[in-house]
Amino acid sequence: MISQTKRYYQFSEYLKERFGCKVYKVTIDAGFTCPNRDGKLGWGGCTYCNNLGFSANSRHEPLPIREQIEQGMAFMRKRYKAEKFIAYFQAYTNTYAPIETLRANYSAALEFDDIVALSIGTRPDCAPDPVLDLIGSYQASHEVWVEYGLQSIHDRTLRLVNRGHNYATFLDALERTRRRGLKVCVHVILGLPGESHAEMMATAQAVGQMDIDSLKIHLMHVLRDTPIEKDLTEGRFKALEFDEYVNLVCDFLEYLPPKVSIQRLTADGPRSILLAPKWATQKSKIIAAIDAELERRGSQQGSRLG
Repeated sequence: MISQTKRYYQFSEYLKERFGCKVYKVTIDAGFTCPNRDGKLGWGGCTYCNNLGFSANSRHEPLPIREQIEQGMAFMRKRYKAEKFIAYFQAYTNTYAPIETLRANYSAALEFDDIVALSIGTRPDCAPDPVLDLIGSYQASHEVWVEYGLQSIHDRTLRLVNRGHNYATFLDALERTRRRGLKVCVHVILGLPGESHAEMMATAQAVGQMDIDSLKIHLMHVLRDTPIEKDLTEGRFKALEFDEYVNLVCDFLEYLPPKVSIQRLTADGPRSILLAPKWATQKSKIIAAIDAELERRGSQQGSRLG
């Protein structure tokens, strides 16, 4: 639950409670794509998506999964004194492949003794029952998470950013995932094109009522070579200001039950391709400002509930 040092429930606190040691995610690029990129549902992907946005490295042919994990664990051990790890399939849609391919990839990631959990980032329209059954089968030996990109509950917004699915699809996937006992992390984006404060808070209230375990809040930012870049340069889209974003995050947190762990409070892309807002690279400053604003308000995660 909410710690002594923060006014929200940090995911790191959950991991300490669950595993009793320092646990960090090791990100994996399995070479997948998305159905709104390859023509199945559309072309070009989400309007804000650039393949460099998932990591600091250019997305060429990814290394074998074992090598990615070995390198990632070595880095985390050296930099953060990490002891155990979560194998996190992050880039693009990590359930969008034949089931035998998925099984081979997931199983390869779990061969390491120090991997204690599996986390799979995906879309709600790419979670058929056979795939969820496969993912659920790993619960016998590991903690297993599914991370769904919701982004917004508003179908108009989802169409505008070319998500390729609607809110109802997300709710269906969530229900089927929870039915299998899998842990769920939901991703939302604040500052999406055309969304008002009231609409973002409607998403906050809806998420606060969901049966989920964790949340990632992302800042809407513009990367070079994305469809939304043109909207930015031609004045049809304006990125959030720093103080505006800080207040939005605090408002959002106040609608979330204290039991929901917070994995992320902001996001950016590689500095070399980040167009707006430029302050998005100042993650420590953003987190400090969120902490200070919650302190100033005398509020915390869940303050607006009951």
